[in-house]
Amino acid sequence: MTVLLSSLALALLCLLRAGAEVPVQPGFNAKKFAGTWHVAAVVSNCSMFLKMKDGMKLSIATISFTPEGDLALKLVWPLLDRCQKFELLFQQSGQAGHYMGMSAQEKKDLRVMETDYSHYAIVHELEQSGEVPSTMLQLLTREQDVSPQVLENFKELIPTVGLTKDILTVLPKSGECQEDTGRH
Repeated sequence: MTVLLSSLALALLCLLRAGAEVPVQPGFNAKKFAGTWHVAAVVSNCSMFLKMKDGMKLSIATISFTPEGDLALKLVWPLLDRCQKFELLFQQSGQAGHYMGMSAQEKKDLRVMETDYSHYAIVHELEQSGEVPSTMLQLLTREQDVSPQVLENFKELIPTVGLTKDILTVLPKSGECQEDTGRH
């Protein structure tokens, strides 16, 4: 038991250390970043993601910022029989492009690693929920189509955050859940 706890503590320290080294977009501009994005590709070691990834479709993320500078995120995911909506609020960390989300059940560290604001963004999220932390890297695009070059750049970042390319999911386009109202 002691060995298991020591191993878990070591793994957690490594992940937290790795999360601290994830870069943030230099000169991040929240006003340019705000707006509608498509979640075009995802890679994560989260057990829930791994179970669902083969059935996932392109989803919509709407990002806005509060007057205090916090990031408000609305996600709409197409599921088999409905559109699942999520709303999350991340507090600014003091560094532009780096945000923290906390609730009684989990802690999230969200960083905008790279963006050109007009076409793509790469967002890293480290979540501590329960005993096992998870890492997620998302490719966001302004249009539903992903350019091969942007996708290739995204793939090159995957090992730098401790994930593997074999769990990458490029989400297929969907005409479903394209607005905040119901199924389309």
